[in-house]
Amino acid sequence: DICSACAPPSRGFLVSQLLGVCLGQWCLVREQMSAFGTAEEPTSGSAAPGDHVAAVQGSPRKNASWQSPMASESNPKPQMAPGAGSKIDNPVLLDVCGTQWMAGDKIVIVMVGLPARGKTHIARRLARYLSFFHNVPVEVFNVGEYRRKLCGTFVPATFFDHSDAESVSLRRRCSEAAMGDLRRYLLEREDSRVAIYDATNTTKQRRAWVQQQLLDLKSKVIFIEVMCMDEKLIDENIRAVKLNLPDYNGMDPEEAVRDFKQRITKYEEVYETIDDVEEKNLSWIKVMDCRRFTINNIRGFLPGRIVQFVMNLHTTPKVFYLSRHGQSEYNLLGKIGGDSGLTKDGEEFARRLARYAEDTITTDEDGQPIPARLWTSSLKRTIDTSQFFSHPVIEVCWDDDDLQGQPQSWVQMRPRPWTNLDELYAGVCDGMTYKEIEEVYPEEFARRQDNKLAYRYPRGESYLDIIHRLDPMIHEMERIREPLLIIGHQGILRVIYAFYMGLPREQAPYVSLPLNTVVTLTPHTYGCSEERVTLMKRFSQADGQLEPRPGEEYEAGKPVEFDPFDAPSH
Repeated sequence: DICSACAPPSRGFLVSQLLGVCLGQWCLVREQMSAFGTAEEPTSGSAAPGDHVAAVQGSPRKNASWQSPMASESNPKPQMAPGAGSKIDNPVLLDVCGTQWMAGDKIVIVMVGLPARGKTHIARRLARYLSFFHNVPVEVFNVGEYRRKLCGTFVPATFFDHSDAESVSLRRRCSEAAMGDLRRYLLEREDSRVAIYDATNTTKQRRAWVQQQLLDLKSKVIFIEVMCMDEKLIDENIRAVKLNLPDYNGMDPEEAVRDFKQRITKYEEVYETIDDVEEKNLSWIKVMDCRRFTINNIRGFLPGRIVQFVMNLHTTPKVFYLSRHGQSEYNLLGKIGGDSGLTKDGEEFARRLARYAEDTITTDEDGQPIPARLWTSSLKRTIDTSQFFSHPVIEVCWDDDDLQGQPQSWVQMRPRPWTNLDELYAGVCDGMTYKEIEEVYPEEFARRQDNKLAYRYPRGESYLDIIHRLDPMIHEMERIREPLLIIGHQGILRVIYAFYMGLPREQAPYVSLPLNTVVTLTPHTYGCSEERVTLMKRFSQADGQLEPRPGEEYEAGKPVEFDPFDAPSH
């Protein structure tokens, strides 16, 4: 039941998947459901993009509804397709659709550790991941927030003296209030919700109290202890996160740092790490310096997913740059999908993006080179957008890597194509204009307008499918520490943007991510900041990707002024 793994050599989605298999985690096997089992099989050959208009009008789904399977004399009681019981247009993978695919399995995650170790960072990142990618209701109950409501925003370090009976009583009231709200949250509905109890919980007595409070709920309790022995990292965490809390608003930074370190000292006086012997029957994860992980008594699909994601988290600040590919030939014609190359405007943007990367992404404020990464999809238009990047070899060294600080060569912005980053596949509508889709498949066009998140193109994908295949990419993005530029597609970048910006999944298909713009995302413990830079404000010709509403007149190639902040839509 006890297994240790070290990282960064052991980091990454695939490695953590293999660890999950070794631990016996995978109780559920997720298989992609065929979304179009009732669709007519194609006859011989396949239609070229220009042949779509001549196709039979209507819907390739035979007008069947996934919500109400068509009964027949031979099948009077048809089975509902998996996922069809939810408020979605068609069945999708159960852990990303709206159904309660794990009803009744409640999990409580209890954070453990001294202040400024990254507990809240891990708690909030984990909550966001489970909510967005696995459709699990999650709520974080931070005892510090209850303390601010009860005792005010600032309390001196002496408030955390465990020999002060009055302070101990007040802090106990805060813990009990948070636990009471957590219990009410878990009891609200019979679903697979997760609650995270974010507090220090630094003694065996306190952890036993937590377990006792949750005993009657029959929920799975997982302790996550976060430890850090790197004093430099602790100091950086205090200055980057703790000084921005209301506790130290308006206080001199150095005085605030001294006060917070005194607070840590008070907790160190009574701190008891999770005992491998006395607490061996508990389920827990120990995280040491975000590198070494000890997993004890963790079983099940969702707990396994939690282990995997936690293994890729770290508190080192990171930055992501998101850019769509340059204007493609299909963009100009108003066609969706395809695998076309770039227009002249697209190539000009590619040159400007390469210069921007050289000036901004691969150098620090002093003009010195810093290691940086470049990801693209496997499609031609994103790969062509990266063609003008230079790839000098620089020498780097990290004290905490598997080479133990020895110098090594780093290829700057080495392109790494990912099939996971390919654009949302439009199936039988690939290569069509929106006008053609509206004329040939009016029912499909209307269905997509009605629910853009769940709508799946006939023999194609939906945004929920995109969320599923981007899951491992988020593991990779959380793992890396270098600046990362992703040259991608609108549908893909919308999902990544929505995840980090804390948007509901339902808003992802409508995020504005125009061509010729670089969006810089800087995630932090309590959210994510963004900055946008437009490298080209005008096209020599219209973009051609205006999306019509049902009945709206539209003509591809019609001269219109392109607004870089008016996002074309896929």
